[in-house]
Amino acid sequence: MQFKHPEILYALCLLIIPIIIHLFQLRRFQKEAFTNVAFLKQVVIQTRKSSQLKKWLTLLTRMLLLACVIIAFAQPFTSKSTTFSTTPETVIYLDNSFSLQAKGEQGELLKRAVQDMIDEINPDDKISILTNDAVFKNTTIKTIQNDLLQLEYASNQMPYDAALLKSKNLFSQNATNKNLIFVSDFQQKEADFSLENDSLYQVNLVKLEPVNTSNISIDSAYVEKTSANSLQLQVILKNNGNPVDNLPISLFDDDKLLAKTSTDIENETQITFTLSNQEISHGKIIVDDNSLQFDNTLFFNLNKPPKTNVLNINNAEDTFIKRLYASDEFEYSATTLSELNYSVIDNQNLIILNELEQIPSSLSNSLNSFIANGGFVIVIPSGNSDLNSYNSLLSQYAIKFDEKLNTEKRVTQISYAHPIYENVFDKQVSNFQYPKINAYFPVVSAGNLEPLKFEDGRGFLIESDQLYVFTAPLNPKNSSFSNSPLIVPTFYNIARQSLKTPQLYYTIGVENQFDVTTTMQQDDILSIKNENLNIIPQQQYFNSKVTLITNDLPNLAGVYKITNKAELITKISYNYNREESVLRYLDITNITQATVSSSLADMIKTLKSDSKINELWKWFIIFALAFLIIEMLILKYFK
Repeated sequence: MQFKHPEILYALCLLIIPIIIHLFQLRRFQKEAFTNVAFLKQVVIQTRKSSQLKKWLTLLTRMLLLACVIIAFAQPFTSKSTTFSTTPETVIYLDNSFSLQAKGEQGELLKRAVQDMIDEINPDDKISILTNDAVFKNTTIKTIQNDLLQLEYASNQMPYDAALLKSKNLFSQNATNKNLIFVSDFQQKEADFSLENDSLYQVNLVKLEPVNTSNISIDSAYVEKTSANSLQLQVILKNNGNPVDNLPISLFDDDKLLAKTSTDIENETQITFTLSNQEISHGKIIVDDNSLQFDNTLFFNLNKPPKTNVLNINNAEDTFIKRLYASDEFEYSATTLSELNYSVIDNQNLIILNELEQIPSSLSNSLNSFIANGGFVIVIPSGNSDLNSYNSLLSQYAIKFDEKLNTEKRVTQISYAHPIYENVFDKQVSNFQYPKINAYFPVVSAGNLEPLKFEDGRGFLIESDQLYVFTAPLNPKNSSFSNSPLIVPTFYNIARQSLKTPQLYYTIGVENQFDVTTTMQQDDILSIKNENLNIIPQQQYFNSKVTLITNDLPNLAGVYKITNKAELITKISYNYNREESVLRYLDITNITQATVSSSLADMIKTLKSDSKINELWKWFIIFALAFLIIEMLILKYFK
């Protein structure tokens, strides 16, 4: 038992007053002389005994009455909590990520958790609720009930440590009794779930567990092969559960069924669709699975890719460059420096300076402007290069050529993590046929990347933003690089970087960047929209393209239009991240810094019981009245 005003209990010392009065009262029995002395003596003894018992009973009832009154004013109560004047403050983190679509014993995990909150939390109690994409601060269940019932699944889950920190920030600063309820399925992530001891918060973990952890998902899709009349679309399926036979999978263009097949799947399998039409504006792949639903559909679109404009300004043999850009992906053109039309520079995506002996200042200025507007430039020096004119251009990018050295070297170091080689090699190669260089220009470079290096660590290919510089001529007399396997990925991927055409699809929640070829007026703005959503993404306009960057928006999977006002530019697809598809969970039973439960309803009931206050002062008033009545009865009827 606890007291709201324990200082009043000092008044119990007043109970000594009736004791003193009882012990030192001065009343005496009066003796009367009678003839029969023996009889009168017996009467006196009996009267004294009854009188003493009556006085002790009266003293006891009065002391109990006074004690009950004093204790009642101290306001006693019982509670598992140590506080009376402060109401417990509760914050709930409710994980609404896609893995909570899994079904528990009473339906979908998220829907069941929402219903438990509505049923168990007092409608008028103040509470704060945090989800992955919404915050309800200092509100009541009655106020947000409809919002909770309509709560949608979030495409991205906050990291556990971020969810904990954000939840704790929702508590008021003067709160002393803080209860944090962390509701999740605790799916395995890259970072484990951990708690630090914190006396300011009582952390309560509720682990929602599905009855079935099997799930089949469409992991990814890509174009395997293309030809003039067809293409092969490769689809990867993953199974997190028991093997499945005859799993149906369908391919649509909007509502039009293009192909349908079935497959057996144990852990992972691949499906190949051969399509005669190389343009699909609203593609989607659908697999029939009764577990998680968000990963059963994969949206994609096959647009006619715009051609990358490549201009080669020549002063040497360019056969190998022509051959590299001969496909339909590129619009290749070549010219000599003397015949260069400067007006076409702005319309290019990639410009190659192929062994020019001199770079005129007019061309240098045009190239600087071209790079500033998003263009890419490849510089291949000549054996007779005018270093002053070269360095006039390169010095603005922290690159400087020194005098040529006629020393044979080999290109032996490849930066496998660089974007132009990132997906070229399955593994790092040790027995590669390294290109040989007979003469090169030593370079002073500050802070720039070097995708290719010589055996002594000097740079062979240097990158500074959108400028790529070779430090040696690539003609067959000086270099074997043009016959090396490295030549194709190097030039091809630099050209692909110069115009990042939209991919088959993008993933929601990560930064996506791509280019759209269009000509815009000064006040034009591109929009990404579908029937339900219209957003204006981050965008940067260049001469012949617009670079778009998206992050958390769009947040709904589907096929979207990229428009300039009413004009349709192209289409693009977004899909949810597949990390939630693998139903593997953390073991949190060993966490000692928090209480752990598998039922949100039980957890709420426990916290309500712990914080419930039973006030006892009324009972002590009743006891005081009872002792008063007992005293009156003793005085009146006790003979």
